[in-house]
Amino acid sequence: MRNMSFALTTEQIRTRQKTVTRRNGWTFAKVGDVVQPVVKTQGLKRGEHVEKIGGPIRFVAVDRVVLGDITPQDVYREGFPNLTPREFVAFYKRANGGRRDQIVTRIQFEYFDAYVPVCCAAKPSACDAPAGCSACGEVGTRRRPT
Repeated sequence: MRNMSFALTTEQIRTRQKTVTRRNGWTFAKVGDVVQPVVKTQGLKRGEHVEKIGGPIRFVAVDRVVLGDITPQDVYREGFPNLTPREFVAFYKRANGGRRDQIVTRIQFEYFDAYVPVCCAAKPSACDAPAGCSACGEVGTRRRPT
């Protein structure tokens, strides 16, 4: 499972306030993808480890949009209820570079507490073995997403 960094919005992910993220790149993302939110993925010093933030998230909508076209509703979904769209765009540009008219990937996601590998969705009992799933080798008990 791929990790997704939320270094600037760690608290919003922990509290599940954030349900949308904008990214430079991530053009490979598609609806149904499952990723693990982490504090950061790059710039780790020797001995540091990736720190997970809760459980995995699933992408429910993926679009390419103009950064400056963000709505007040999406600013809220990004986890910034006190910012205006203009303030959010300025924040985004300071953190990630770019221009107001640049195309970014908008990813809407949902939180869930358990992850069923795609290969096990048809046979969830295969994932109940503590020694590992007989179909995919995943270790540990898996439950249906909530």
